[in-house]
Amino acid sequence: MSSPEKTLLRQLTAKNRKYNMRKTPQRSCISCRNVFDKKDLLRIVRTPEGEVEVDPTGKMSGRGAYICSNPECIKKQLSGKSRLASNLNANITSEQRDEIKMKIEEYFRISEGDGKEH
Repeated sequence: MSSPEKTLLRQLTAKNRKYNMRKTPQRSCISCRNVFDKKDLLRIVRTPEGEVEVDPTGKMSGRGAYICSNPECIKKQLSGKSRLASNLNANITSEQRDEIKMKIEEYFRISEGDGKEH
C-alpha cells in the first residue's frame, strides 16, 4: 500500500471509531442526586397544560424531572414538600401524588420483571 492509501485508511478508521462510540444520555435523580443512564430513570413531566404525569417513554412535551427506583427516593419525593414540585414548577395535590406513586411503583415493578436493573 502506498502512503496516500495508508493515510486515507487511517482517516476512515478514525472516523468510524468516532461514530461507533456514542455516549449514553445521563440524568440525575431529583432525590438522591446520583447520576444514572437516562433509560434507568423514570421521567415525571409537567405538560404545557399544567398537568403532572408520569412519562415512561421520556418523550412527552413539557418540563421533566427524573427519579430512580430507590424506594426512599420515591417516598421522599411524594411526601409533603419535595423537590419534585419545585423542579416542575407545579402544585401537586395529594390525589395527584397518590396517582403518581401508583404509576411509579407499577413502572419499576414492570421494568424489574423485564430483566432490567434499576
